[in-house]
Amino acid sequence: MEKVSIGIIGGSGLYQMPELQNVREMPVNTPFGDPSDAFIVGELDGVTVAFLPRHGRGHKLLPTELPFRANIYAMKLLGVEYILSVSAVGSLQEKYAPTDFVITDQFFDRTRARAHESTFFGEGIVGHVTFADPVCSELGDILEASCKTQGVTTHRGGTYICMEGPAFSTKAESNVYRQLGMDVIGMTNLQEAKLAREAEIAYATLALVTDYDCWHEGHDDVTVDMVIEYLNKNVRNAQLVLKDAVKRVAAKETPNQYRDAIKNAIFTAPDLWPAETAKKLEAIIGKYKAS
Repeated sequence: MEKVSIGIIGGSGLYQMPELQNVREMPVNTPFGDPSDAFIVGELDGVTVAFLPRHGRGHKLLPTELPFRANIYAMKLLGVEYILSVSAVGSLQEKYAPTDFVITDQFFDRTRARAHESTFFGEGIVGHVTFADPVCSELGDILEASCKTQGVTTHRGGTYICMEGPAFSTKAESNVYRQLGMDVIGMTNLQEAKLAREAEIAYATLALVTDYDCWHEGHDDVTVDMVIEYLNKNVRNAQLVLKDAVKRVAAKETPNQYRDAIKNAIFTAPDLWPAETAKKLEAIIGKYKAS
């Protein structure tokens, strides 16, 4: 299987950019089932990148239906060391206006039905990964620098609250999230970040603000048409930011800082690992068998 060190998770506009060359599909099978779709592999200025359509091409999967484990495990099988995740979010604060970009650095979990898609561990192997700082600061620096080159209004830092969906927030929920100090709201990135850390892959989110959720007086309640309109306005800027960021990641002289993230996170002694589970997690924990 071809090895790719940089992965991007996002919508169709991100793998249909005109600068992407030598495009090919790459299906990846995992012990956790099929990913959201086949990977789209191509070159940006000579750098090979693997794109994954988060909701499948044609946007066919609900947030709760996403095969998060398969998506991240497939990235691991491809040799991905860095994941840049791009997603639409609602703004919970006045300062984050529609079409702004936010490079979040924290997450807050409000999902209810995704426990089985939030960790690779279980089935006889217990792991507790450190997750106080859930995103890679080095990738955050790169995304911030790339946004500046494109002149995009960008905010560094902030908390992404991950809700279940698929319905958008009620006004009561939206106002409570604001009172709690949350910054943006989305439905997908928390599980990706958790699993990426367990897979020892550096991860960062580039959040594209499409609306003010439903709390903002003077703005209509969020509608699908509104989200799509602002998302389409953001797509080209996101493409250009990613093109620049990919070059910066490829030129990095320091290694992925999370390459040993689970070295001390596995509580179950290797000689007690069930053979079936160990085989299932080989790509992640195989190097720790003799620990």
